[in-house]
Amino acid sequence: MKTEISIVIRTLNEEKHLPSLLSAIRSQKTKFTYEIVLIDSGSKDKTLEIAKKFKCKITHIAKANFSFGRSLNKGINFSNGTYLVFISGHCVPKDQNWLENLVSPIVDKKVEYTYGQQLGGETSFWSEKQIYKKYFPDKRKLPQVGFFCNNANSAILLTTWKKYLFDEELTGLEDLELAKRLTNDGGKIGYIPEAAVYHFHNESWAQIRRRFEREAIALKKIMPNLIIKKRDLIRYIFMAILNDIFAENKFLSNIKKLPDIMLYRFNQYYGSFIGNRYDQKEISSKLKEIYFYPSSLQNNTIEIDY
Repeated sequence: MKTEISIVIRTLNEEKHLPSLLSAIRSQKTKFTYEIVLIDSGSKDKTLEIAKKFKCKITHIAKANFSFGRSLNKGINFSNGTYLVFISGHCVPKDQNWLENLVSPIVDKKVEYTYGQQLGGETSFWSEKQIYKKYFPDKRKLPQVGFFCNNANSAILLTTWKKYLFDEELTGLEDLELAKRLTNDGGKIGYIPEAAVYHFHNESWAQIRRRFEREAIALKKIMPNLIIKKRDLIRYIFMAILNDIFAENKFLSNIKKLPDIMLYRFNQYYGSFIGNRYDQKEISSKLKEIYFYPSSLQNNTIEIDY
């Protein structure tokens, strides 16, 4: 019998959260048959050992060939499902209905691409939690207006993926790029908050900056007219800090978080500012390695003139 759903997980040293993720997947209440496929890009910890314990299908992508889009495309080619589900190796479904909620709108032919809510964990930075609340609200949008999407927690119809494929050259935001082409052709995307996951980031300030930097490089290709100027940088940082301080009517407790708020927002927008100045074609192999494997190159710095 053909597998109905392939759950594709990109991994790189995900031993911290992978057991919780795979346990949560195995506990899902769903009528669909599914398989779990790992596409690993060189884990040195217990990631593969854990995956084998949970009887995942495992394939690999060489470090030199890695990109987010290429990794997913290869993982999908290794799978058998009619419906494709993507979840980050450091995300954990909130409940046992995650899979059913995420895939059902596609099965019911209401949309072709869905994405679910993302929530911060106990150790998440306050500013990151505010970002999640902004982009992943509680209100369902089926279909939604616009092409925002996020592959940390998403699903797509196999035939839709075959028609578009993920861009293998982008430094990130392969989800957004495909979603833009899909909606330009009249396709529909749905946001499903009931399909929620906890998204855990354990990043240094430099890793946060690099994450937003590489995403800004990709966003420039997707939206060429989006330009961040120096005055925009200052305004964005100031307004974000101010909003974080007054968020959820917790001014007094938020003031205590001010150092982390300031550092997070500075690295977020400074990274975006730097990335906005790069041309996708100018990204060196060394820079790509820093973006794709940030934890292995903690001491490397890249300078840019602007």
